[in-house]
Amino acid sequence: MPATTRPAAGLAALAAGLTLTAGLTLTACGTTTTATPDATTTATTTATPDTAAPPCRTAALTWTLSLLDDGKGDGDGAKRGDDRSGARLTAVNKGSGACLFTGYPSLELHNGKADGVEGAGSGHPAAVALPGHSAVAVDLRYTRRGTPGAGTWCVRQHEASVTAPHDTDGTVVPVTDAHGKAAVLDACGETIAMAPPRRTGAGT
Repeated sequence: MPATTRPAAGLAALAAGLTLTAGLTLTACGTTTTATPDATTTATTTATPDTAAPPCRTAALTWTLSLLDDGKGDGDGAKRGDDRSGARLTAVNKGSGACLFTGYPSLELHNGKADGVEGAGSGHPAAVALPGHSAVAVDLRYTRRGTPGAGTWCVRQHEASVTAPHDTDGTVVPVTDAHGKAAVLDACGETIAMAPPRRTGAGT
């Protein structure tokens, strides 16, 4: 029986066909994944200028301590029918950049090294962002000398020592009346009540 011989060229063509078919089969079965822009984008959080601002420092603020004329018209800070007197501590940011006023400032009045009265606030007030040349105010309530029940622990002073929250360096602030004239704060008891700091217009 004669042997059958396949030409070499035929074998080569057959092998090439099988390779092409296998390649097409693998390509059809494969899975191609394309990343979407959302999947490759990394979210970034940028701090706002308010939260990124440094703490307000005592020396960077212009302070005033004014008695409030809230009813009697004599500028002594007393309300009609009220046994508590009012005053306001104000701090203006002297710079052009913002700072954060975070908490209650320190406020102290002393008769030398003897009797002393200090400001005291309740809770943890929210931080107040102060852009350049803006102001923060803290309203004060205290018991005047001579008020029924005031007691004998009293301080009469024309100035007070104040320190910005979380600062260690204080400054001395003169007391003025509601019209900006020199005055005296006459407070009895161990504390002066402080309202939470709030933003105000510059200089108010």
